Amino acid sequence: MGEVDAPAAVTGALVAGLLAGYGIAMPVGPVGTYLVALTARSSLRVGICAAMGIASADGIYALVAAVAGSALAPLLAPIVVPLRWVSVVVLLALAVSGAVKAVRRYRAHRLAGINQELPVGALKAYVGMLGMTLLSPMTMIYFAALVLGGSNTMSAGERAVFVVAAFVASASWQLLLAVGGALLGRALTGHLGRLLTALASSVVISVLAIRLIA
Repeated sequence: MGEVDAPAAVTGALVAGLLAGYGIAMPVGPVGTYLVALTARSSLRVGICAAMGIASADGIYALVAAVAGSALAPLLAPIVVPLRWVSVVVLLALAVSGAVKAVRRYRAHRLAGINQELPVGALKAYVGMLGMTLLSPMTMIYFAALVLGGSNTMSAGERAVFVVAAFVASASWQLLLAVGGALLGRALTGHLGRLLTALASSVVISVLAIRLIA
């Protein structure tokens, strides 16, 4: 039975990690907008390095949340059910909040940008976007809610799969934005593009919340 369950558990961790990575990466907010603009104004190489900086930050938060969740699991065992429901509420709140803000922004035709100097060179682009994303409290809350709410029974290997999958998902989306910046300019960061990506992210986050209690 263990041999049959192990691949299923790893697959579950892989899917959860991919969903988590895409859920946090897909909204084209200020960081995503800046990534596209940076690539459009510089080069695809600089954009790729900046994209990997964002994905690295997501990966770091996923790792910290996974490790913290593993360490806290024995202490949280008596309250795991209420904690899971709290996590579901947090994730659904993030999904609804993101969708509402996207619709309001679309209706008001406002674009949130980041006004700062253009990083010079690929290394500065990577470090700048890494630091910018690490300063986002939503990323920390997001991964903590996921891991503490539903992943406390994961083995060390499954947690590693979760973290790597979250990083790969985030990286693939940020690279798509970088390529989009090189090819499409402001299309992905226009009013409709930002609305659609934010709504798609809200759907993904809602699916993650439902998975916690399914």
